[in-house]
Amino acid sequence: MTPYDFLIVGCGMFGSVFARQAMDAGKSVLMIDRRSHLAGNCYSETIKGIEVHKYGPHVFHTDNEEIWNYINRFARFNHFTYRPKVSHQGKIYSFPINLMTLYQLWGVKTPIEAEKKLSEVRVKIDNPKNLEEWILSQVGVEIYETFIKGYTTKQWGRPPKELPAFIIKRLPIRLTYNDNYFNDRYQGVPVGGYTQMFQRMTMGASIQLGVDYFSDRDYFNGLAKEIIFTGKIDEFFEYELGELEYRTIRFDHKLMKGDFQGNVAVNHTDLSVPYTRTIEHKHFEFKKSEDTVVTFEYPDNWDKSKISLYPVNDDKNNKLYRGYKDLSKKWSTNVTFGGRLSEYKYYDMHQVIGSALMRSKKVLKG
Repeated sequence: MTPYDFLIVGCGMFGSVFARQAMDAGKSVLMIDRRSHLAGNCYSETIKGIEVHKYGPHVFHTDNEEIWNYINRFARFNHFTYRPKVSHQGKIYSFPINLMTLYQLWGVKTPIEAEKKLSEVRVKIDNPKNLEEWILSQVGVEIYETFIKGYTTKQWGRPPKELPAFIIKRLPIRLTYNDNYFNDRYQGVPVGGYTQMFQRMTMGASIQLGVDYFSDRDYFNGLAKEIIFTGKIDEFFEYELGELEYRTIRFDHKLMKGDFQGNVAVNHTDLSVPYTRTIEHKHFEFKKSEDTVVTFEYPDNWDKSKISLYPVNDDKNNKLYRGYKDLSKKWSTNVTFGGRLSEYKYYDMHQVIGSALMRSKKVLKG
């Protein structure tokens, strides 16, 4: 007799939400993870009283009231909103692109003046085929070169003309002075950090950390009736069709004194600057502290020894993923695949929660 109803491979957002739903339905759960901590890439660690987002800034945002109410079961959120700045050639600009940005560049002060200027600088491209063409057709050459070209080239390790347009369509472009990165009604960061939130979410589950599912998958498979797999789908199938590509980041965390940059995030868009972003973590929780922790983010080529952060959703990789998805449909009915790595999709946190709630409801119904 198997000791658990569910084995959940991966203690990130999808796995943790699924675990909570399963336990609330009276099911027993074993969770395992390669890493030595809960929370996946949302993991936060307290350094000198500052909650440090160890794998990049995570700001929870959603327009979905059901998801907001759900996540508030496990954390109290502050009123933080994400308002990054851009550093380019020694100047600091408001970001995302808004009326203040356009005033800093061109001196325009009203939406009418801004639209007139944009209509003059837009590059006429009737059918934009890539990221570069799309952004040029929206805001022209100067904004592209100031805010997008260098950052994107560093982040993805390839010219923007080789990237799909959907990557940049997430970026707001506003003709108002609103510099809030997100448009969602509900936004914030959990007071006390993300790790604490995940501890509450997974309370009651058996958890084994620093454990590699692939070291003895037959043993782990025998521990539960059903498996929820949130890791890389190509790894699950032993790279039968080939390897999916990712981009990763090297995070260099530095403990300093004072206030380094006066803001949570500054994007560095000059190609001559090797890092893409600096994050000053104490500003997530509005802390006034003599200490500060600043993270320098260096984009990096991915290999199997590194963390898989960003799926490269170009045509080649998407086709390969569809092959693995077809394989997963033919696999044993007791395996469910979910999350960013298993679905090879750039999910925000609220989207992962929505997906996990939907999938768990279906699986628990049998």
